Amino acid sequence: MKIRSIIATALVLLTGLASFTGCQKGDLVNNPNVANAGSLTPLPLLLNHLTATLIKSSEFPFADANKYDQYDIANYAYYRGTNNYSTGFTNTIDSYDIFKYALALQQQSITQLNSKTNVYYAIGQFFEAYAGIWLTQRVGDIPFSSVNGSTTNLTPKYDTQHDVYKACLLLLDSANNTINNLYSSPNPTYKLTPSALLSPTGDIFGLTNQQWQKVINTYKLRVLISLSKRAVDNADLNVIPQFTTIINNPAQYPIMTGNVDNLVYKFNTASNPYSLFTLGFNPYNNFANVGSTYLNITTATKDPRTFVVASPAPAQITAGKSLSDFTAYVGADPDLAQSDLLARASAGPDNTNNAYSFSNFNRYYVDKSGATQEPFVFIGYPEMCFSIAEAINRGWISGASATWYTNGINASLALYGITDGKALTINYPVKVGTNAQGNVWGTVTADVATFLTTVKYKGDNADGLAQILTQKYVALNNNSGWEGYYNYRRTGIPAFAQGGVGIGTPNNLIPRRFLYPQNEVTYNAANNQAAVSSQFGGTDDISKDTWLTK
Repeated sequence: MKIRSIIATALVLLTGLASFTGCQKGDLVNNPNVANAGSLTPLPLLLNHLTATLIKSSEFPFADANKYDQYDIANYAYYRGTNNYSTGFTNTIDSYDIFKYALALQQQSITQLNSKTNVYYAIGQFFEAYAGIWLTQRVGDIPFSSVNGSTTNLTPKYDTQHDVYKACLLLLDSANNTINNLYSSPNPTYKLTPSALLSPTGDIFGLTNQQWQKVINTYKLRVLISLSKRAVDNADLNVIPQFTTIINNPAQYPIMTGNVDNLVYKFNTASNPYSLFTLGFNPYNNFANVGSTYLNITTATKDPRTFVVASPAPAQITAGKSLSDFTAYVGADPDLAQSDLLARASAGPDNTNNAYSFSNFNRYYVDKSGATQEPFVFIGYPEMCFSIAEAINRGWISGASATWYTNGINASLALYGITDGKALTINYPVKVGTNAQGNVWGTVTADVATFLTTVKYKGDNADGLAQILTQKYVALNNNSGWEGYYNYRRTGIPAFAQGGVGIGTPNNLIPRRFLYPQNEVTYNAANNQAAVSSQFGGTDDISKDTWLTK
């Protein structure tokens, strides 16, 4: 990717989005309908682009990330794609869009507000850090510092992954401190009210100033816990001290206190339908199944989310099991060839012998507005609870890990609307016998008390850590993009299915990283090859770990 040329071009184009330079009567030099280098772009417009494009299409519910997180398994490629990991996710990596607009927001905020101590500059720093981490966690070393401030460098050198993380952690800290200081600023131009909306016209998430501050610090906790393998042998990163500082100083570093603070992407019927409809998957519920990695966990622990997310495998009910029998819910194994998955998922002419569970049709495939589905949380409180519980389990901070672990579970259940004793309706996921798709099959009762007893925390030990990571994975279903995969890659928990032909890599193992995009290889060849050589011995190999997960 010609990174700086892309950024420079975008910054020029940005100036024409909403404002034009004026000209005096008789001025024949400047075209009043074309923006020049001195043009200003309204800050809410730049912010709107950033918030609207923060989440990539591959990260939406039921999109690519959900398959590679092994929540959603395709059984027919024509309608739902494959479960194949062999592409290395190359087509999702080439994105400096957030980065270039984050820089534009910072630069324009300085120009228009004459100061770096303003909320737009701080939010720009958050997005810059987010973009850098988004890229480096996929491939490894990336151009970062060399593309910040220059419009002429078309072949930027690469920063090590270590240095990118170090720079991004500093950006996140600066963003938080700037916002915090603005609450008591003596200058009314910059002073913020914590409860006021950041930008009524620019922020599609609709968060207040302090909620954005909470997003920044909660996201930083995600980043710090993702560095668990590097926390001890890279003292300059101050991973553990930074985590401790955030937890011990809530006034200076506010974090989320409940689901109300979640960064939630909102769908609507008119212009932004739920992703199953925009991805073209509706109404093809029968061409994908719920993954075995997920259902094996929820059924073993008697998790009531099973009944909300999935329908029972028709073959199990045909065999005489009840709708409330957790063993009737069977996930599809991505290790299997897709032809085998399809044969098992569509057994018999009337679907009564279908071997696998399908997604809850009435929950996900009927309402375009997103009202019947659980909220699509991109950075949220349940995940944060599990990260804090993990940090306590690892000895990073003091506290009651059992409390944070339980808080995370309860917060996730709340997103699904599950309470103890609630009647949950089970619908036919596909046409089964004479029963039409979507018809009521029956009801079951949510037994939250039994579930919480089954998953009771086992203590600050290896078993307890496995519980935290497992419940975190369950809570991330259809949420937070690639985080399910990233946490598996870092910890190995829960164990993902791999080794079979369905994985599609040369060794049938799940990749450890993404490929560099082809246009980066083409246009920045020397620096790209140097990075590949220093990290992976000269071959852009998806089976090799980067510094982050070695």
